[in-house]
Amino acid sequence: MYLGKVGYYADFVIYPILLLGAAMVAMYSALPMQRVEWTATVLLGLLAWTLLEYLMHRFVLHHITYFGRMHDVHHHAPTAKIGTPTWASLLFIAVVILLPAVAALGLFLGSGATVGVVIGYYWYICVHHAVHHWRLDHNTYLYRAKRRHAQHHHTHESHYFGVTTPLWDYILGSALHPFWSRLVRAAR
Repeated sequence: MYLGKVGYYADFVIYPILLLGAAMVAMYSALPMQRVEWTATVLLGLLAWTLLEYLMHRFVLHHITYFGRMHDVHHHAPTAKIGTPTWASLLFIAVVILLPAVAALGLFLGSGATVGVVIGYYWYICVHHAVHHWRLDHNTYLYRAKRRHAQHHHTHESHYFGVTTPLWDYILGSALHPFWSRLVRAAR
């Protein structure tokens, strides 16, 4: 949805504050081994985000009519201030990520998994903003992300659904040159 300047940039302020606060609370109250476990859970949450990002982009934004129409607007106006309002992303994270994670893992580790997902979401909004608004050096991760995202927008809408990583595109076959095809060619 179209956002005003404050609405568009709110995530860039609110999420770092929430992440820092959650990490400080978790680390302050934990024993050394618990800190290691919490950090490992954060990393698993981050990995889970990359899959969630891929699945939401591929199946929600490209196959559910309401969301698809909003996503089409983004495809036609990629530099417009279009995004998810902070209140909606926070509600989604609380209901779909935090509550199930806490129910499954307990408060301490559930918060770690949620922090990992939120780090992934924050990285996603940063990368997505950069690929649409910044001039990027050709030898960088962000440029490669921009190139994949541009291919998705302009020539191959059924490819490259991952914005922060092409990992799931390669694993699930939606990369232009799937990972498995490269392995087969390399083995010949």
